[in-house]
Amino acid sequence: MLLTFAVTALVMIMIPGPDAALIMRSSLTHGRVAGLLTMAGGLLGLAVHATTASLGLSALLAASPTAFTVLRWIGIAYLVWLGVQSFRAKPKEAARDAGRRHIRNGFFSNLLNPKVLLFQVTFLPQFMTGTNDALLLSAVFAGLYAAWFALYVLVVDRVGALLRTPRVRRRVERITGVLLVGFALRLAVQ
Repeated sequence: MLLTFAVTALVMIMIPGPDAALIMRSSLTHGRVAGLLTMAGGLLGLAVHATTASLGLSALLAASPTAFTVLRWIGIAYLVWLGVQSFRAKPKEAARDAGRRHIRNGFFSNLLNPKVLLFQVTFLPQFMTGTNDALLLSAVFAGLYAAWFALYVLVVDRVGALLRTPRVRRRVERITGVLLVGFALRLAVQ
């Protein structure tokens, strides 16, 4: 059962979404450390989701159409904001507070993603047999997330080393901005 969960979770993690777009952007435009910091922010978001799921709060939130809709629209607004920020990014981003910014972006992208909440409420319970299983399965999910995105960052960083010119960086920022706004629009119409 754990193997089935792990394989299915890994496939879900590998499907491109806001986290992948942000991690790719950070890695391509600012290097490996920035990509890993963005991934670390996503892991912090997963930790919050795991905690709320183990306490049953995720199920309560998902059961309330109003609360879920509010979370969904906050997530949409955040993705649009990130997309606009990508368009407005300067070629030389200030290094001051850049690390915290990457962590914050990864954290809120993951935390405000209603699909992660739905995963915790609908997918996770199918594999639970005991009371502590939510934390165990969430830890497995987080480990797979970290492994996949660490590999992803390394590959993107290698490719990015060839593409890290100011002109290419600007294009990456714009493409990522379009992707993030696209994810927000897709989320808005679902």
